[in-house]
Amino acid sequence: MSSEHGKTINILLVEDNQPDVVLTQEAFKGARISNSIYVVEDGVEAMDFLYRRGKYPEMPRPDLILLDLNLPRKDGRSVLTEIKSDPALASIPVVVLTTSSDERDVIRAYAAHANCYIIKPVDFLQFMGIVRSIEGFWLTVARLPESR
Repeated sequence: MSSEHGKTINILLVEDNQPDVVLTQEAFKGARISNSIYVVEDGVEAMDFLYRRGKYPEMPRPDLILLDLNLPRKDGRSVLTEIKSDPALASIPVVVLTTSSDERDVIRAYAAHANCYIIKPVDFLQFMGIVRSIEGFWLTVARLPESR
């Protein structure tokens, strides 16, 4: 099944932990909505992807970004701030999906206009459930802005 307009939902996963990447991809495989997941491992690559620079000139604009905070080279906090301060990118929903339960990170993420903050569970089944909840809400219930 595809989105209400019949298009594939493009998801940008910004995650440097390979096991979490695999789990996320597996959880989205059974999604009711047709989706493509693009993975970048750090904040510099995330911004290159979003601005279609370097090795990402043909990449689609993501409909949803899943963003880890603790990334090499450029952390997710900086990526979130940059995305939400750029009018060309600000309308893309950003779900922070991180291991950080630090209240300062939660406050800072929402202050930077994160659309959602989720703490990754350590347990495999709970992690799969969280990703499926993201899919259920963001890809099925919520209406995402049309890609430009």
